[in-house]
Amino acid sequence: MDTEAQHTERDRSSAPGAGVEGEGSRSVRSSRSAAEAGRTGAEAVRTGGEADRSAREADQSGGDEARTSADSARSTGRSSRSAARSARRPFTPLSRLSVLSWRSAGLLGAACTVFLLLLSQFVVQPFQIPSTSMEPALRVGDRVLVNKLAYSFGSEPERGDVIVFDGTGSFVQETVRENPVSAFTRGVLSALGLSEPAETDFVKRVVGVGGDRVVCCDKGGRIEVNGVAVDEPYLHAGDAPSEVAFDIVVPQGTLWVMGDHRSASRDSRDHLGEPGGGMVPVDEVIGRADWIAWPVGRWSSLEPGDAFSRVPEPARTPGGAHG
Repeated sequence: MDTEAQHTERDRSSAPGAGVEGEGSRSVRSSRSAAEAGRTGAEAVRTGGEADRSAREADQSGGDEARTSADSARSTGRSSRSAARSARRPFTPLSRLSVLSWRSAGLLGAACTVFLLLLSQFVVQPFQIPSTSMEPALRVGDRVLVNKLAYSFGSEPERGDVIVFDGTGSFVQETVRENPVSAFTRGVLSALGLSEPAETDFVKRVVGVGGDRVVCCDKGGRIEVNGVAVDEPYLHAGDAPSEVAFDIVVPQGTLWVMGDHRSASRDSRDHLGEPGGGMVPVDEVIGRADWIAWPVGRWSSLEPGDAFSRVPEPARTPGGAHG
C-alpha cells in the first residue's frame, strides 16, 4: 500500500513537468513550421522576381524584334527611294528605245504607213512585176518605183517609156468585181509594193504615141514607126519584134504599147479587134517606171534609150489601117 502510494505520489509530482515538456515540443514544431513557411515565402518571392526578370527580358526581346522590323522597314524605304531616284535619272537613247511602249510603236507605225500611202498616191508608187512580159528589163518579183509626177505638168508619155497604166476599158473590157474589204487590203498592200497589183494594172513599153503610124513589119522583120524601121535592143533574146502583122494609126490621146518579151506578152496587138482597138488612153497612165528598187542587186534606172531617136513626128493624116 505504501509503495503504491509513493508511486502514485511520484507520478502526480512528475505530471506537470511532463506537460511542460509536451508544450515545449509543440512550440518547437510550430517554430519550425513558421521557419519553413518563411523559407517557402522567400522562395516564392525569389520565383516571382525571376518571373519579373523573365517578363522584362521578354519585353526587351520583343522590343528588339520590333526595332529590327522597324530597321528593316527603314532599309526597304531607303531602297525604294534609291530606286525612285534611279528611275528619275535621264535615260540614254538606247534605254529610251528599250522602254518604247507598244502604243507609241503602233502610233509610229501608223504614221509611217499613212506617210507612205500619201507618197505612193501622189509622188512615187512601188509596183511589183507580176509576169515575164517585160523581160529582160523587168523580172517577176521586181519592185519598180513609178514616178507619178512624170506626166503631171503638161508632159506626155514618149516612145520608149516604160509605163504603168490602168487597162480598164482597153485591155480589160469587164470590170473585175472584188470584195470591198479584200480590195481595200490589196490596194493598201500593192500601194506599198507588198503584193501584186490589181488585175487591171499593166506595165508595158510605149511604141507609138498619138498620130504615129505603126507597122509590122518591114522586110527585115522590124517594126516601123512613121516609116522608119526601129532596132529594139531591149527585146527578149530570140524573140521576133512581132509574129502578128498590123498596120495602125494611133488616135490622139492614146498610146500603142507592147511588152519587151514579145512572145510572152499580151499587149495592144491582142486587142486589135476589141473596142478601143488595143489603144491605151493617156489619162489612164498611172506613171512612168523610172527605177528598179528591189532586189538590191538589181538597183538601176530604166532609161528609154535611143531606139526611137530617128523616128520623125507623125504626119497629120486621119484614119488608119488595122491588120
